[in-house]
Amino acid sequence: MTEWATQFFFSGRIVDVVIAITIIEGIALAIYYRRTGNGVAPRHFVLNMAAGLCLMMALRFALTDAGWMMVALCLSASGIIHTLDLVSRWQRAGRQPDFR
Repeated sequence: MTEWATQFFFSGRIVDVVIAITIIEGIALAIYYRRTGNGVAPRHFVLNMAAGLCLMMALRFALTDAGWMMVALCLSASGIIHTLDLVSRWQRAGRQPDFR
């Protein structure tokens, strides 16, 4: 059992499972919102979810020794998407970010 668990984690399969669950969650939330009008609108969570998925991909690449460039690319993408998410939240709140 220990060997299976070790292989499951260090092969990156655990990250694959979490990514799949996250994508299914996003789809379910979007369908629920579209059908009922309740819940969170996809435009309010999609950037946050994308940033998280990029972090998960960085973890997967690190676990599978895919190389530092892939890890750096995913981390950079996550940071950029996270910044876009924050800017969009500030704009929805009627404020402008001050980048001075």
